[in-house]
Amino acid sequence: MTTTKYPWQDEAWTQLQQLRARLPHAILFHGSEGIGKTAFAERFAQSLLCQAPLADGDACGTCDSCGWFSQHNHPDYRRVRPEILEEESADGDDADGDGKKSAKAAKTPSKEIKIDQIRALADFMNISTHRQGMRIVLLYPAEALNTMAANALLKTLEEPPPHTVFLLVCNGLDRLLPTILSRCRKFALPMPSWQQALAWLSAEGITQPDAWLAEQGGAPLAALAMAQSGSREILDEFLSSLAKPSVDGALKTAERLQKTPMVDLVAWMQRWLYDVFSMKLSGTIRYYPRYEKDLAGLARQVELPNLLRALKAVNERRAIAEHPLSARLFIEDMLMDYVHLFP
Repeated sequence: MTTTKYPWQDEAWTQLQQLRARLPHAILFHGSEGIGKTAFAERFAQSLLCQAPLADGDACGTCDSCGWFSQHNHPDYRRVRPEILEEESADGDDADGDGKKSAKAAKTPSKEIKIDQIRALADFMNISTHRQGMRIVLLYPAEALNTMAANALLKTLEEPPPHTVFLLVCNGLDRLLPTILSRCRKFALPMPSWQQALAWLSAEGITQPDAWLAEQGGAPLAALAMAQSGSREILDEFLSSLAKPSVDGALKTAERLQKTPMVDLVAWMQRWLYDVFSMKLSGTIRYYPRYEKDLAGLARQVELPNLLRALKAVNERRAIAEHPLSARLFIEDMLMDYVHLFP
C-alpha cells in the first residue's frame, strides 16, 4: 500500500480538503493513466481514518490508525480490485491499477472486479466501526467492474450505509455506467506539467526522461514503469517496423514479438497512428519525436479517410487485445492493415 505524495498533486489535494465539511458518500477520482490517482485516493483514505490529521489534511503517520493502515490491516478500510492486481507484490503496486502483473499463479487471475467481491463488503459494512469512526472502501480501477458487480455496487451507492465513504478510481468516465457516475462526486486529477514530470523522472534516476515521457503521453508514472521494464529494445523494433512499412517486415515483426503483451502493442500502434494523423493535419508530434522524419514521410503518403478508418480499427482491437485467439495472427492482421495504408 502506498500513500506517496507527488508534487503535481499539491493543488488538487488542497481542493479536495474543501469536501471534508460535507463529505460525499462516494467520490470518483478520474484522469489519465499513470499520474498517481490510486496513490492520491489512498492518501485521502488514510487521512480520513487518521486520529490526528495535520493542518493540511494529511495523515499524521504516527497514530494507531496510521500504523494499521501502513501495515494493511486497518479494521475500517477495504480495498477492492481485480485478482490480477492482488498478484502484484506490495512494491510493485501500480499507481493507477494498470501495472505489470505476476504470472506465477496456476490459474490465470481475473482482470475483472466480480460480484462476489462487492457482496463480500456486506459484512464489513454491517459491523460497527472501530472507535465509532468512519469506514472507507477504495475500489479501482472502477472500469474493471463487470456488469453484475457494477449493478451490485449501484444498489449500495443508492442506499449507502452510515459512516461509509466509497473512493473509486477510474481512467475513463465513458467506461462506467451513467447510473454509477450520477451517484458519485467526480473529482478530476490533472496531468502534471511537462516540467514537473521531467524533474520528477530525473530525480528518479531515469535517463532520457523527455523521450520516455513523450512516449507515454506525459504520464510520469507510466513513463517510469516503461523505463524500468527493460522493453526499450522491443518498442524500438516495433516502431522501426512501423516507420518502414512492408509486408515482409510485418510478418517478421509478428513472429518475433508474438510473446509481447498485445495490449502494449496496440497502445503503441494507437500512439503511432495518432502521431501520423497529427503530423498530417498540423505538422506536430506528441508521442514519438525521435521518428519525426519517418512520421512526416508517412503523413504525406496516407489518405486521410484511410487513416481515420485505421484509427477506428485499432481502437476496436484494443477491446479484444486481452484475449486474442492467436497472438501471432493478431499482430500480423494489425500490421498488414497498417502496411496497406501506404502506396
